[in-house]
Amino acid sequence: MSGADLLYWRRKREQWRSLAERAPDDATADYLHQVFEPASQAIDDLEEVLAALGLLDHALAMDLRRPQDYFQRLWSIAFRVSDLAAAGGQDDAPEQQPEDSQ
Repeated sequence: MSGADLLYWRRKREQWRSLAERAPDDATADYLHQVFEPASQAIDDLEEVLAALGLLDHALAMDLRRPQDYFQRLWSIAFRVSDLAAAGGQDDAPEQQPEDSQ
C-alpha cells in the first residue's frame, strides 16, 4: 500500500464496519470484523509509517476519487517510446529521432 491508497482503504474500513453494524446477528458481525482485521491492521500500520516519515498529512490530502490529484504528476511526465521499450528490454522498438527544438 502507498500513501495514495490510504483514504481509499480508510473508506473501505468504514464500509466494512457499517456492514458489521447492520449484520443480522452477533456471529455475522464478529465474522466480518475478523475478516477485515488484517486489512485494518495494515491501514493502522501504514498511517503510523506515514506519520513517522512526516507524510501523513500529505497522504490524507490525496483523494483518489479525484484521479487528477494522484495522476497529475504522471500525466505531466512524457517518455519517448524508444526509451520505454529499452527499459522494458524490447529490441524491436521503432527508432525515433529527437525532435528539433526551435
